[in-house]
Amino acid sequence: MWVLLVLIGAAAVSAHLQDLAFDRQKVFRVILQNDEQVEIINSLSNNMQVDFWQPDSVTLVRPKMQVDFRVEADKSFEVEDLLKENGVEYRVLIDNLQAALDAQFDSKARTTGHSYEKYNNWETIAAWTADIAAQNPDLVSRSVIGETYEGRSIYLLKVGKSGLNKKAIFIDCGFHAREWISPAFCQWFVKEAVETYGKDTVLTTLLDSLDFYVLPVVNIDGYVYTWTNNRMWRKTRSKNDRSLCIGTDLNRNFNAGWCTTGASDNPCDSTYCGSAPESEKETKALADFIREHLSTIKAYLTIHSYSQLLLFPYSYTYNLPSNYEELKSIARVATEQLTSLYSTKYTYGPAATTIYPAAGGSDDWAYDQGIKYSFTFELRDTGRYGFILPESQIKPTCEETLLAVKYIANYVLEHLY
Repeated sequence: MWVLLVLIGAAAVSAHLQDLAFDRQKVFRVILQNDEQVEIINSLSNNMQVDFWQPDSVTLVRPKMQVDFRVEADKSFEVEDLLKENGVEYRVLIDNLQAALDAQFDSKARTTGHSYEKYNNWETIAAWTADIAAQNPDLVSRSVIGETYEGRSIYLLKVGKSGLNKKAIFIDCGFHAREWISPAFCQWFVKEAVETYGKDTVLTTLLDSLDFYVLPVVNIDGYVYTWTNNRMWRKTRSKNDRSLCIGTDLNRNFNAGWCTTGASDNPCDSTYCGSAPESEKETKALADFIREHLSTIKAYLTIHSYSQLLLFPYSYTYNLPSNYEELKSIARVATEQLTSLYSTKYTYGPAATTIYPAAGGSDDWAYDQGIKYSFTFELRDTGRYGFILPESQIKPTCEETLLAVKYIANYVLEHLY
């Protein structure tokens, strides 16, 4: 009996810790036709707890926009009635969030150890960073670039063959705690690097010629919290002065148009920008590392979910970057590469117009530091599962994303500056 319990694995146990938390909660998708319908969603969010999935704040909701949001179980009938009364086009994306959460752990690999085809908790990922470096000393090294608000080490992996004066590409995952597919990709990328070095000609050339800095989880405290307390948590876990509300949105906390459009100065909001740029220890650690290595880092890739988008600057302004045509061309071919494997359709473009304006993002900040190849991936899917993509989709998602990342990295290698 005891052995069986162990085999259930940490993931399944953690999932059931929250068993009743999301029972019968619904995720709605509405298509808003005009300002009046936008106002209905605004009033909804004023009168009840609404968790916006896409876009991530009510302030970004506009006419002709598709909006995904979650409401408490006891409010869902009220919401449906209101939408019907006002002729708002809607559908229920997820009928029972708890059932969808349970179904997320659908992979065959249900062991207690680390697996690339399942979601791993932070303890497992942290142990994996040590193991992968120890097992592949000629390709991987691990360092600590800072610590989180709750005192956890922020691990960074450097992947590549040792060489002189190598340029680098920085990849990070797990900015937003509930976007579990994101850290899964960073782990997958490192796996592919060590397993196919010497076999895959493109990857071998890349690892011989470039270093890859891979930050598997940026928002570690938040990620831990999604495993133990609230699967839908997004922000950090830092305390805020003069507020009982916890956390800052790390991707609104960078000094790039900080706290203007698409960011909130209210600590209770999911897009809270923090008390100042880089007020969060996690932001500061990442930014300090990039500043220290600015002469070598030539591309910045940050991995999020969901929406199937490949975005580039800017988010905080509608102005186009100086190398707009080049970035657009790279994104076009990268998305074609990605689509070639499983026909997954991606949209690409400057973030402000392609998704919505949002200030304080890491991609804009990196670009403004002089890193001219800066991209944000929004991985699968387009809302059927949203943040709770089943484990059976980890492998195909990571495989297709890797094709786009390899294309971008190879382009960077051929256009070093």
